[in-house]
Parts: sequence; structure tokens; C-alpha cells
Amino acid sequence: MKIGELAKKSGCKVVTIRYYEKEGLLPAPERTEGNYRLYGPKDLERLGFIMHCREHGMRPSEIRELLLFRDKPRSDCTWVANLIDAHIADVDAKIASLELLKKHLERLRGTCGGEREGELCGIMRSLDDRSCCASCGRLPASR
Repeated sequence: MKIGELAKKSGCKVVTIRYYEKEGLLPAPERTEGNYRLYGPKDLERLGFIMHCREHGMRPSEIRELLLFRDKPRSDCTWVANLIDAHIADVDAKIASLELLKKHLERLRGTCGGEREGELCGIMRSLDDRSCCASCGRLPASR
């Protein structure tokens, strides 16, 4: 199958498939005389594995290691469990950060009682003055 068909069957964008090839996650495919990439069922299955890893927050370098292990399993897979533990810790940290942000936003929302005429809204006043916000130094940076 050509790259467009692989993309359609996998639900992965063509540009992402090319990226995975460039990163060495997918092997370089065979080429037709017209230089079209050709993929087989093994490529589709491997791409599915890569996509599943990405859905779980794995970085390309981690996926590369997982693929090497998957292709040539060793007896000790402790490092795989450690990798997942590190991701769990990262998720816990993100959850804590988001909970703090939510509490701050709820406090901020409480500064506004509704329509104001001639007076600045409490939310706007709070957003203007970072010094009155105890949480601002601990909030995650905007993305």
C-alpha cells in the first residue's frame, strides 16, 4: 500500500508517518520505480504500536527503545515498568498543577459580582495586579 492508504487505514496523517520514518521509528519503506513509498501489514501494525505509545505520552526516543525491546525482547523488562512509573509521576504533577490552577481561577471568579458600571470588574482588577495573587508564582506558564 502507498502512504496515503497507510494513513487512511491507521488514522495517522501522512506528514506524521514521514516524521516517524525520519525519526527511525518506522523503517525506510520499499520504493516503486516512480519513488512511491510501499508499506505492508507489518508497517501498519508497527505504526499502530507507535500511535498507541504516543497516546500514552511516550516521546519518540522512548518509543524507539520500546520498539527495540519489542523486536528483540530481553529477559529483564524492569526498565519498561520504570518508564511507565516516570510517566505516572509526570501525570500526577500535571494533575496537581491543574488543580492549583482551577482553585486560583475559582478564587478569581469569586471577585466578580456581575455587571459593573463605571467600576472595573473584580476579575479585571485582579488580572491587572499580579502582586495580589498568592498563586501566580506557582501556576504553570501559559502554553
